[in-house]
Amino acid sequence: MTKTKLLVTLLAAWGVVSSAEAADLLQIYHAAQSQDPVFAAAVSAHQAGLEKLPQGRSLLLPNINLNANSTFNQDTVNYRNAPATLPFPQGQFRFNSHGYGVTLVQPLFRQQNWVAYTESELQVVQADAQFKDAQNNLILRVAQAYFDVLIAQDSVELAEAQKAAISEQLEQAKRNFEVGTATITDTHEAQSRYDLVSAQEIAARSNLEIKKRKLQQLTNAMPDDLRQLGKQFKLVGPQPADMEKWVEQAEQGNLQLAVAQAAAELADKEVARNRGGHYPTLDLVANYSQNAANGGTYGVGSDSRNKSVGVQLNVPLFQGGAVQSKWREAEANRDRAKDELENARRSTATETRQAYLGVVNGMAQVKALQQALKSSESLLEASKLGQEVGVRTNLDVLNAQQQLYSTRRDLYQAEYTYLLSELQLKAAVGTLSEDDLAGVNKALY
Repeated sequence: MTKTKLLVTLLAAWGVVSSAEAADLLQIYHAAQSQDPVFAAAVSAHQAGLEKLPQGRSLLLPNINLNANSTFNQDTVNYRNAPATLPFPQGQFRFNSHGYGVTLVQPLFRQQNWVAYTESELQVVQADAQFKDAQNNLILRVAQAYFDVLIAQDSVELAEAQKAAISEQLEQAKRNFEVGTATITDTHEAQSRYDLVSAQEIAARSNLEIKKRKLQQLTNAMPDDLRQLGKQFKLVGPQPADMEKWVEQAEQGNLQLAVAQAAAELADKEVARNRGGHYPTLDLVANYSQNAANGGTYGVGSDSRNKSVGVQLNVPLFQGGAVQSKWREAEANRDRAKDELENARRSTATETRQAYLGVVNGMAQVKALQQALKSSESLLEASKLGQEVGVRTNLDVLNAQQQLYSTRRDLYQAEYTYLLSELQLKAAVGTLSEDDLAGVNKALY
């Protein structure tokens, strides 16, 4: 137990430390779900994406419009060479006319609309995949930020402990020099190491503050303390223990690959939709209108009502070359989408292999560093004992101390990297969920 942790334990026993428990990984994740602006934007984007389906469906449904009018009219009529017995009045006529009408248009054949509807279904699939990928990304970002704070805290504690140990060596070197059992070189060596670790401690504290702010960016708050890895931490290899099988799973379930696949299919349908600009359209059209006027050119008012039902055929002949240009544009975009899909497929395979190796090699590295830590502890004890009997120098002890703390820091870093690689591997195959984060959370105390 480090001095810092020991102090916290004693203060807690005396009732000085708050009874509030340290935040764990799941609590930070839940806070980020409601506070992270990047994820909030993904939620809004998903809601917007879901609206593509009703928009596409609307292209197949009737279009109904209501129109109304009210108009003041002033007509002046004068007949030339009209006989005196002409029955039609002449002069200036002022009157008001008004009316309303309803028009219904039901598409019967519009190839572009049908393709647009199928595109909207793909757009919803793409929006779902993008949202799930955003959820996975949030899990990874929270885990990365959380572990970054932990390793930064460990670095500060290790720097403090190393500084305290070097301080003892420095005091011992000064005493030995005063009594004549050591040279001034030992004092200078210890002082040099002490100054160096003091600088490292300052850098570690600065880095800790930066990592805390990055975690705060996700949750809009910073907990006073975070749970750290405890005895529940276990090394578990990936199952199945075959990298290529994980790559096969990723090709089926990777979310970024699914987004790219949907984009390629959308681009292909865009070609068909723009090709449909050459096709005729057929609509069912129904009208109902009613109009009234309290006067007219002949001096009398009128009421009229009209009903009509029919089909309307429209055949596009020439639109200035716009249809052909859009068609060529869609084909170029389709080729681009296919290339991006291939790149996404290759990237997915690479990332999956990288994550798999991160887990497997991470396990081996953690085990090796655990053994190295034991050896470093033994080396330090032996160096201290050797210094007491005169077979080891002060420099040997300082080097052994530095090796011990460097190994301990590397071990902490390897443990966090291993846990993050586990999550990255599951994200690569599209199976990452909050349950996986809860499994990692069990290793914290």
